[in-house]
Amino acid sequence: MGTQEGGSTSLMLEFAAQAFQAQNFQLACEIYERQLQEQQAGVVDWGLLLRRADCLACTGKLKDAFQLYQEAAAQKKLCVEQLETLVSCLAGQLRGREPLPPSPHWGSLTCKECQGFIYEPVTLPCGHTFCKKCLDTQRCRSQCNLCRATQEGTEHHFRVNVLLSNILAKWFPSEVQAAKLRHEGNALLSDSKLQEALDKYNEAISLVSLDHLLYSKRSMVHLSLKSHEMALDDAEIACRLQPHWLQGHLRKAQALVNLGKTEEALKEFLYVLVLESGDKMAKLEAQKLLLNMLSPGHSQGDLPDILQMMPHPSRIKGSLVNSFNTSTHGSNTQRLYRVNLDYKKSVMFPEDVGPAGCKTSWKLMQTSEDKTETKNLKPLSADKSLKLPLTCNTLKRKLSSEDASEGRMMEGPCKLLKREVPVSANDGDESSSASLYIDPSDLDCSLCMRLLYEPVTTPCGHTYCLKCLERCLDHNPKCPLCKEDLSEYLAMRKFCKTDLMEDLIAKYFPEELKERKMVYEEEMAELSNLNTNVPIFVCTMAYPTVPCPLHIFEPCYRLMIRRCMETGTKQFGMCIGDPIKGFADYGCILEIRNVEFFADGRSVVDSIGKRRFKVIRHSQRDGYNTADIEYIEDEKVQGEHYAELLVLHDAVYDQAYTWFTTLKPALKSRILSHFGPMPTKDTDLQVNPNGPAWCWWILAVLPLESRAQLPFLAMTSLKDRLTSIRRVLLFMCRTRTR
Repeated sequence: MGTQEGGSTSLMLEFAAQAFQAQNFQLACEIYERQLQEQQAGVVDWGLLLRRADCLACTGKLKDAFQLYQEAAAQKKLCVEQLETLVSCLAGQLRGREPLPPSPHWGSLTCKECQGFIYEPVTLPCGHTFCKKCLDTQRCRSQCNLCRATQEGTEHHFRVNVLLSNILAKWFPSEVQAAKLRHEGNALLSDSKLQEALDKYNEAISLVSLDHLLYSKRSMVHLSLKSHEMALDDAEIACRLQPHWLQGHLRKAQALVNLGKTEEALKEFLYVLVLESGDKMAKLEAQKLLLNMLSPGHSQGDLPDILQMMPHPSRIKGSLVNSFNTSTHGSNTQRLYRVNLDYKKSVMFPEDVGPAGCKTSWKLMQTSEDKTETKNLKPLSADKSLKLPLTCNTLKRKLSSEDASEGRMMEGPCKLLKREVPVSANDGDESSSASLYIDPSDLDCSLCMRLLYEPVTTPCGHTYCLKCLERCLDHNPKCPLCKEDLSEYLAMRKFCKTDLMEDLIAKYFPEELKERKMVYEEEMAELSNLNTNVPIFVCTMAYPTVPCPLHIFEPCYRLMIRRCMETGTKQFGMCIGDPIKGFADYGCILEIRNVEFFADGRSVVDSIGKRRFKVIRHSQRDGYNTADIEYIEDEKVQGEHYAELLVLHDAVYDQAYTWFTTLKPALKSRILSHFGPMPTKDTDLQVNPNGPAWCWWILAVLPLESRAQLPFLAMTSLKDRLTSIRRVLLFMCRTRTR
């Protein structure tokens, strides 16, 4: 019996494990509960009890699960690893729905790698921009972290985007200097030079007081210096500035652990897991804290409901706002937003936010040494507080009367354009209010001298309009400014637009961009006209319905083919040369079916003839020929004339077919590979305005000079064309017999 019972128990436990793996936690819990009840009195299988606790936690019965974990902890049968399921369930209960992504202070000027103000910007071939330092320290440097595109040719060097770097230095001098100090502080911190790093972060905060990275880094320094209260202050400011930023909550949790505030630290670690469920360090620390709280000697007594200790992620911002909506500003609220007393710095609080969120009055809350200033603080509504993390310095700030009298001013570049207001490099430093203005010319293309349109940044760091760069690379595969070889870049044949540059232009120069776009669209509309200024390729004879493969290598024709593709017409004219006019008065419109580009810029164009035309006016555009044209069609006949035409057509067709079939096999094979098989007779001779397709096919394969072929294009009588073809075929047959 004992063996049978043991086998039955083993089978049930295996079944429970399978149910747990299949996420049928309720069934697994019932099996474990039944197995525990069947055990002898006073004998507890702690492993079985903990598995049941895991099942209860997974089904949401956290209080029941806590009791079982506490029982195991009281008997010292619980270890850190056994709390992994509980921690995951707590974080899962809090997650509810996907948390909001980080809302960067700097908007489009945020580096997506470090989440700070972009410094020494490097634009990858895919068009995304990061800090140079971030790319240098990336593990996978050949792949963009945003689009996962492989960055060929960038594995060993990253060049700073010259134009963007200059713009940032001119428009946002304080932010650029603060970012520079932050990177210098990071280098000192990595070398364990804590005091020097602290000085750098302090100086940076004095320039830009709303950078969460600076407070996070300074919190890290304070942790190393054992200044845990100061570390907590900075970590809390970082969390307030960036509520959904993982690193800020990690710093805060670490500071709380060192201060012995177990419950608050657990709350922060769980929130880290809400933001990033795969954070192993946060999960392990949460398990350690939970084990400590479940142990009998913990001072808090009964374990509180963890779910009530912290807000649901969807209410995070609301909970942050509530900390301000109090009738008094207690020590906790002041501590969350003030910069530590030892730094004598100030943090700005909005007093009033306009309906558009772009006019903000500011009061400065000084440190507790000047308590009179705290009286200026006013409670904030939820809507107003949500606007607290400003996007760098680009929102207009309307200072209070006493600040305005001192001449302190901070306006964003977007408003300076129209009114030419000087930008202050420092909030409170009058000497730094240099006459810096935003001008549309800051974003001009150095090739066309117009506002950048579809900006593209080369690997050497220079930015041009897409079309301007393509035209330059048609002539020479080198950068127009620094002459660096761009052959590898040209071989990619994929010039991606610089996203950040497009954002800046759209944000600060919307009217200028609209005008620039209108000019471009007008140019495209003009290029799309297939009657006026039609591009002409001066090369060979082309006929309707007949394939015409082309090898493009001259710069002017590279531009012409690219424009035909961009406009969507995919059509251009083909004419033979003329010693006097440049090209003949008659030609054929070709339609591009496919283009194959080569690494050196050459291309092979697969085209086919469409319509005949007569040139009305010869002209040129950007190095290639153009023409005003009118299209030619065959004249239609009826009655007896049509019957005569039909007889003539059949006779000439049979004559042409006989001539072709009697050619030598080698010659016939070459003709078939180039032009395809001879078309069959049409049932209706006049259904096509150019006449039967076989006529043009036979003209293309007949060994005639271009000048002898040209009159056939000009003919508008099918009868005349058939008669002329018959004469040529008779001449060819006589020549062959000789």
